Amino acid sequence: MNKYALSFKSSADLLKYIEEQDVQYIDFNFTDLRGKWQHSTFRCGYVDKDVLETGVFFDGSSIAGWRAINESDMTLIPDLNKVTYDPFSAQKTLKIFCDVSIPGSREGYGRDPRSVAKAAEQYLKKTGLGDTAFFGPEVEFFIFDSVRIHTDMNHVSYEVDSTEGPYNSGRDYPTGNMGHRPGVKGGYFPEAPVDSLSDIRSEMLTVLESMGVSVEKHHHEVAPSQCELGIRFSTLVSSADNIQIYKHVVHNVAHSYGKTATFMPKPIFGDNGSGMHVHQSLWKGGKPLFAGNGYADLSETALYYIGGILKHAKALNAFTNPTTNSYKRLVPGYEAPVHLAYSKNNRSASCRIPYSTVPGGKRVEVRFPDPLANPYLAFSAMLMAGLDGIENKLHPGEALDKDLYHLSKEEMAKVPSACGSLREALTELAADHQFLVKGNVFTKDLIDAHIALKMEETERTERSPHPVEYSMYYSS
Repeated sequence: MNKYALSFKSSADLLKYIEEQDVQYIDFNFTDLRGKWQHSTFRCGYVDKDVLETGVFFDGSSIAGWRAINESDMTLIPDLNKVTYDPFSAQKTLKIFCDVSIPGSREGYGRDPRSVAKAAEQYLKKTGLGDTAFFGPEVEFFIFDSVRIHTDMNHVSYEVDSTEGPYNSGRDYPTGNMGHRPGVKGGYFPEAPVDSLSDIRSEMLTVLESMGVSVEKHHHEVAPSQCELGIRFSTLVSSADNIQIYKHVVHNVAHSYGKTATFMPKPIFGDNGSGMHVHQSLWKGGKPLFAGNGYADLSETALYYIGGILKHAKALNAFTNPTTNSYKRLVPGYEAPVHLAYSKNNRSASCRIPYSTVPGGKRVEVRFPDPLANPYLAFSAMLMAGLDGIENKLHPGEALDKDLYHLSKEEMAKVPSACGSLREALTELAADHQFLVKGNVFTKDLIDAHIALKMEETERTERSPHPVEYSMYYSS
C-alpha cells in the first residue's frame, strides 16, 4: 500500500481524522459518462455520519447523458476506501471518490461509470474464471505553452504553441532562440536541454505519489511537447481511480507552471498522437492465469482472452477510442496500432505480449485505446471482451511477428483493422454488445446513452466546415 493512500473503515474514523488533521473541506468526486471528473465541495462542519453513510443529493439532469429534468435527483455515495488530499486547494481539502445511486437505493446507477467497473469486478468472480483483474495503463499527453480555439460561425481555427515545437526553430524570442528542441518524431528520448519538460514531469510524479498513486518513472515521448508518467498497475477500479487522479494532477501542475496540458489523442498534425496502452492480466487465488507454455509462454486462457479482445475490438473502440479526434490517431505510420493482430514485443500489433521472465509478469498489452477513454468503461469493456473470449474459447489464430507497417498489400488485406471513425465504432457497438450486458455489468440503457451522446459529437464534427476544406475547395 502506498504510504500516502487514505482508507477508512468507518465514517467515525474519517470524521476523527478530519478533526485531528484540521481538514476544512471535503470534495465529493464522481465521473460522468464522458470520463470527466466532477465535484461538489462541502464544508467539514456540514459533513457528519449521516451524510457519509446516506450520501449527498445533486442534480443529475445537469450531467450530460444522465437524467431528465423530471427525474433529476441523484445521490453521491462516498467510498471511504478511496480518499486523498487535494494538493491544489488553498484550504485543506480531502477528495473522496463517490459512486452514484438513485435516491432511496444504494445500488449503483446504471450509467455511473464507477459502478459499472465495480460490477465488472464482481462479474469476474461470479464466472469462476478468476478473482482479480489487473490493469496497467500507460497514459500519454501533450504540454503546450498556449492554446487558442475559435468555433464561431465565421471563424473556425485552433493554434497551439510550445517552445519545444519544431515550428519554432526560426522564431525570434526576446531572450534569444536557444535552438535545442526535438524534431518531428524526435522526442524519445534525448537529454536536456532538448527535453525541456523534465522538471514539470518530476513535479507531476511527486504530486501523484502524494495523492496515493504508486509511481515509477517519467519520460519524454516521441512527439515534441509529448510526455508520459509511469504509474504502477492495480485492480480494475483502483487503476481507473488512479487515471482520474493522474489527469487531475497533469492538468493542474501544468496550469501552475503557466502551461496547458491536453489528453487529446491527436492534437498535432504530422506527428505521433497520444495513446493509453493498457496492460491486463487475470489472477485466481494469488496465481497468474496468463502464464503457460504456449506462444510467448502464454497460457491457453491468455490466448482466449486475446481472442475476445480481437473479436470485439471494433465495438470496444466506442469506449476505448470515444472521440472523433481518436481516429486521427488510429492511422498507419505513426506507431498507432490499427491492425487487429497479436505479437510478442511487436509494437505495431494492437495486442502486444511484453517480455517477462517471471509468471507474474505475463500479460497482454492492448495498444489501441487512447487517454480520452473513460477508464472505468474502457477497462470494464475490455475485461468483458476478454472473458467472452475465455468462455467461448476464441483462439486468436496465429501471431503476426512481422512489422505490420511493411506487409505487402496481399498480406495486409488479410489483417483486420480497428474502426476508422467514431461513427463506425458506434455502429459496431450497436450491433455487438451482448458480451457487455452479461451479468448486467453494462446495461442496454447505458450503451444507448453512450451512443446517443457520442453521436452528438460525431454529427457536430461532420456538419462543421473545416479549415482544410477551405484550403482545398474555396477556389475550386
